[in-house]
Amino acid sequence: MNFDLTEDEEMLKALAERFVVDHYDMDRRRAFLGDANGFSPENWALLGKLGLLAAPFDAESGGLGLDATGIATVFEALGRGLVVEPLVENVLLAGRLFAAIAPEALAGEWLPGLMDGSRRVALAHEESRGRPGRLWVECRAEGNGSGPRLTGSKPYVPAGAGVDGYIVSARSAGTPGDGEGLGLYFIPADAPGLSREHWRMADGSVAVSLTLDGVAVEPGHVLAGGAAEIANAEVLASLARSAEALGIMERIFAETQEYLRTREQFGNRLASFQAIQHRMVAQYAVIEQARALLNLAQVSWGGDEFARAVAGLRAFIAPASITLGHEMIQFHGGMGVTDELSIGHGHKRLLVLSRWPDDPDIALDRFAGVA
Repeated sequence: MNFDLTEDEEMLKALAERFVVDHYDMDRRRAFLGDANGFSPENWALLGKLGLLAAPFDAESGGLGLDATGIATVFEALGRGLVVEPLVENVLLAGRLFAAIAPEALAGEWLPGLMDGSRRVALAHEESRGRPGRLWVECRAEGNGSGPRLTGSKPYVPAGAGVDGYIVSARSAGTPGDGEGLGLYFIPADAPGLSREHWRMADGSVAVSLTLDGVAVEPGHVLAGGAAEIANAEVLASLARSAEALGIMERIFAETQEYLRTREQFGNRLASFQAIQHRMVAQYAVIEQARALLNLAQVSWGGDEFARAVAGLRAFIAPASITLGHEMIQFHGGMGVTDELSIGHGHKRLLVLSRWPDDPDIALDRFAGVA
């Protein structure tokens, strides 16, 4: 099997790596996270100019139509850079979903802005009473003579701060756990009756809690599809999150390896202690296993086994990444959790990637075909 990247994939990888080199260090990363939206608006605009925001969209929409290999390559590079811009949530998940289900007129109005970075959208789907891995939507779409109105709450909307619109799931019929009767609606961020409360996730990124109080859905803003379309979009997002996690694992492993080669204790460098060598080798093997599973997902692209391969990748990498992070922190001692080093920053991001939108046990169930 040939895993060499194509010329276009090499170009995208180099572009992402150059973005990291030119615009990221730990001081600037902390400043980006401190922004009201949890990332740099200037960086977002630059990513749009570089074409990295448009790349995941289909060629018919004006993007590059990246396949699994292209997506994994880009997000692994961004993961190594500990990039905080929310490309997974706003572009790969919500943006691509919007492009697939929006009416033609609405898509024509919004897609150019989504691809050049002047606009952002977020998916508002998860609810507080839902159970991991199970469909649960209580938000209601109640019809009347002038069109549906949405009432309910969406407390977990990652990267939802400062966006221009939301894709909201709501049901017009059935009970919260039913797949039938579920619809998707596009709600502008300034819609009357929509209120937002900002909160920080474990990695410092900004999420919002939405409350919808009879929010009117504008004509032409009823989207196609429902639960199945969200599930399909989440598969590709899960691939990107796993690739990002692998990039972070590689970054903090390499930095720990360098630290062990230079730090001395009892007159010897830490890297000379056999117990530490064995533990580092074990984590190196974990990284190689994760890469093998990522490669399997990439070669499964376009086939019936793609979603299952991604579920298997996530089921392995989510818990393995947390264990690796714990090991790297312990080798650094108390410094590992300080805000000055990338180890703690990377581990916090791995915590979120491993638990959102559900835990690795759910991914394992999907891999086994029981969820």
